[in-house]
Amino acid sequence: MIYFSEKEKGELPRDKEEISIWVWEGIEGLVDGRIYDGSFGAHYPTPCQDGEGITGSDALAVWQAIRAEIPNLRHMGDRRLPQTLDILDMIEFCWRVIAKPIRQGYHEYFKHYHLDFNIEAGQNKFGEDINRIFRRNGLAYKLTAYGEIERLVPSVLSEEIVSVQFRTGDNVLDGLLEKARSKFLRPDEVIRREALEALWDAWERLKSLGSQSGKKAGITALLDRTAGSSSPTFRAALEKEANELTDIGNGFQIRHSETTQERLAKSEHVDYLFHRLLSLILVILRTNGRS
Repeated sequence: MIYFSEKEKGELPRDKEEISIWVWEGIEGLVDGRIYDGSFGAHYPTPCQDGEGITGSDALAVWQAIRAEIPNLRHMGDRRLPQTLDILDMIEFCWRVIAKPIRQGYHEYFKHYHLDFNIEAGQNKFGEDINRIFRRNGLAYKLTAYGEIERLVPSVLSEEIVSVQFRTGDNVLDGLLEKARSKFLRPDEVIRREALEALWDAWERLKSLGSQSGKKAGITALLDRTAGSSSPTFRAALEKEANELTDIGNGFQIRHSETTQERLAKSEHVDYLFHRLLSLILVILRTNGRS
């Protein structure tokens, strides 16, 4: 569903990473509604008193299971806002155990229906509702069709990050690049910092592939082929960028954690450096026949 305001003004920028109390209460209400309509009954059933079928969801069992798998999530009655990562974990948990309840026979004596369940339909509808909440509140997350939360990367990066496949001819380099790509899509900032580390490791590996004589000769050869003989000014710009990125990798807490190195203070700083280095790596790979 697209709201009228979105048709008129467009969607909000999807750049928020922290879930507010209002969004949390909406998600909690959505889950409570699914408990009420029996959507969790396939895994946490309320049985018919006559033992003839399932009539709904056991709310207590659902929340007990959630708190068992997400220990940091608040207890019922505690109105404090949970951590964003705990809320996202809860969404993944709910997707895994939800199903669309389908009314079967009516039990006249107890005045209730017996339920059957369509897992795929329930997961699809839950995903639509969660993703609409994310979209309407400008949150940089989506719940995929496989029940995993992914972070939406900045628009300038999104197409490359989501679709790129690495076939450089070097298995180690391919592994480092894929590790960086997949971790960068995770919502946890700690894991995204690990993505940056893997990308810088890939950069060092790439430099060593350009020549058998070492990294210095290797990167020189790669940049020569990337720029071509007719673009000396661009070749100089590439070398300046390569040197600066190497210095950044040594000067910040990216590959190492020495006390003399500065830690990247914000998630946006991680995004910026990831984008900057990935852009250089991709142009080198594509112009050197390694993509």
